[in-house]
Amino acid sequence: MEMRTVVKHRTVGEVMTGEVVRARPDTPFKELARLLASHRISGLPVVDDDDKVMGVVSRTDLTRRQAGHGRTGSGRDRVLRALRRIAHARPTAGPALTAGGLMTSPAVTVHPEQRVVDAARIMERRHIDRLPVVDEEDRLIGITTRRDLLRVFLRTDEEIREAVAGVVHPRGPAHGASRLRIGVRDGIVTLAGVAGPEIDTTALVRAAWRVDGVVGVVNRLTADRRDDSHVPHVPPPP
Repeated sequence: MEMRTVVKHRTVGEVMTGEVVRARPDTPFKELARLLASHRISGLPVVDDDDKVMGVVSRTDLTRRQAGHGRTGSGRDRVLRALRRIAHARPTAGPALTAGGLMTSPAVTVHPEQRVVDAARIMERRHIDRLPVVDEEDRLIGITTRRDLLRVFLRTDEEIREAVAGVVHPRGPAHGASRLRIGVRDGIVTLAGVAGPEIDTTALVRAAWRVDGVVGVVNRLTADRRDDSHVPHVPPPP
């Protein structure tokens, strides 16, 4: 019996924001500070005349430059106050005080068809809070943030259980679906029950892993005639 192992993943394009606050390479320091403070954002992409992403400027870039060292205090409100002070300070000339001189380049970007979970891993690995979303020609089409991605993962255990049930059960109770039990606690899925010969337990576990919001899978399935499929914990698929 064929298992329903195809899982619909949330993509970056589904959660991104299409209206993006952006800068040009010649955008001055004070204007960058004003944009970050007024929109209460942590960074913005820098694009060229074709809207291709050249780099990203963060509020840390600005406050570090203004302070002349790497520490300006902690806390979002304190940083926003610092940005507002910068925005009202006297202008200072020089190429280093434009977006082109302050930005981090090349920018880390994602495409709209990429999975949300992959974008989250990129953010975690690069220690960044937002990713410009670009099309096949690297033109800016949106932005996605940690908050956007967290909305996908902040699912209740019951929501996760229902989603897992929809992808791991064989089609119809005649094929043993009623003998499979699914439990979810804090995003960790436990699969238990008796797995008949028609059930591919490896495919079943991997299907559960790929459901949005799942952070772990415990396999407590027992084979129909012998208990040789017990695996305490199954690693995520590559």
